[in-house]
Amino acid sequence: MSRPVSPDLDVAVVGAGPAGLTAAHELSRAGLSVRVYESHREVGGRMRSFRHEGWTVDRGAEQVPSRGYRATWELLDRLGVRHDQVPRIGGEVAVWREGRARPGVGGPAALVDGGAGLGPAARLDLVRLLGRIARDRRHYDGDRPHDTPVGAATVRAVAGRYHPDLHDYLLQPLVGCCFGWDTARSAAAPMLSLLAEVGPPSGWRTYLDGMDLLTRRLADTVEVETGRAVREVVQTEDGARLRLDDGEVTARAAVLAVPAPLAAALRPEAPPDEAEFLGACTFSSALKVSCLLDRPLAPTADGRPLYLLLTPAVEEDVLTAVIADHVKHPGRAPHGRGLLTLMAAPGIVPGLAECPEEETKARLIAAAERYVPGLGRATRHTFVHAFPHALPEATPRALHLRERFMRRPTRPVEYAGDWVMLRPASEGAVRSGSLAASRVLSRLGTRRTHSERQLETAR
Repeated sequence: MSRPVSPDLDVAVVGAGPAGLTAAHELSRAGLSVRVYESHREVGGRMRSFRHEGWTVDRGAEQVPSRGYRATWELLDRLGVRHDQVPRIGGEVAVWREGRARPGVGGPAALVDGGAGLGPAARLDLVRLLGRIARDRRHYDGDRPHDTPVGAATVRAVAGRYHPDLHDYLLQPLVGCCFGWDTARSAAAPMLSLLAEVGPPSGWRTYLDGMDLLTRRLADTVEVETGRAVREVVQTEDGARLRLDDGEVTARAAVLAVPAPLAAALRPEAPPDEAEFLGACTFSSALKVSCLLDRPLAPTADGRPLYLLLTPAVEEDVLTAVIADHVKHPGRAPHGRGLLTLMAAPGIVPGLAECPEEETKARLIAAAERYVPGLGRATRHTFVHAFPHALPEATPRALHLRERFMRRPTRPVEYAGDWVMLRPASEGAVRSGSLAASRVLSRLGTRRTHSERQLETAR
């Protein structure tokens, strides 16, 4: 009688972004054999960075808050990342209104005269909105976005209860820049919960040597194969089978740590309680142009360089933001040089995806001249970064289906990603990775005792 064939691995993880690498790290610490498969040549997912002639360019994510990112900071501490390697961001956040930048977005200055471009009536309504969130603070839980006082109302619907400026010069610019959202499509609850948790921009930080620092550190702790795309994942009687271009891999469990539309394509035979939520988790798309400059140009407010200038849809139809990365941290550019990121307005991103890169660059740079005069002449190199799956849209339907998805039984195929939490931030990815690992371990168990894990951590 033939013996059953042993699987190649305990766990196969698809995707080397923060979610997949966190899951792999936790499972490896528990003593399981884990391998991560990544289709790109570098790890990091939407937190990838690259280096070019002394510049450090963040392709995707830009900052990490001091507050509301508990899982991220715990992971950084475990990996030995010092807090001085995650410095505070330099410069303020402003919004463009009627021909000039208005600083104070997201901070106390938004509540005083002229702050953040809001008039007296809008500022009063902002106080009312913040007061309602503060009174119900415990119900704005980022881990339970489906269970807040605003229900499944969209950002536009919630904003419609207040002065129009609150939508036009605060909420729309924020979600357009940070999430790539259309305010009429995305639910307000995840945004309000996230903003309540992370606090004002004065608490934002960045990784010293690029936003990929966390994922690079995590990748050093696990086995990762880059440049290897997984084409299909099938649940079997005793685990999962992964089909790659050069063969198959079997595992006792698999974690799909990719955007929901990609996870759905990898696993077309997902059970109904998974498939419904996967189908509902649509993503925004995003496009950025990095401009490497021969001088440190930046948008300004009252003569001071800004880190981030939001350009509302009511004022601008090409850009949603201009980011001065060398203001964020001087190490992003060589001394005396500059680095700007131009973020395309969400509404034009699908059209730009069909355009030649040179045309896209020219269009965004021309639009940005309004906010940074001389940008075109100062630009030495440009790079386009397109994300067909940028961040989860968190639609009302996804919000409605999430609770059922979270209550599903553990299975050989699990999921990780910011979309699992409906939390459009890297903290959501890290938390989902830890959650996926705990679900896998509840089914497979560990191969290492608690005392052994403590000893490893001490080392």
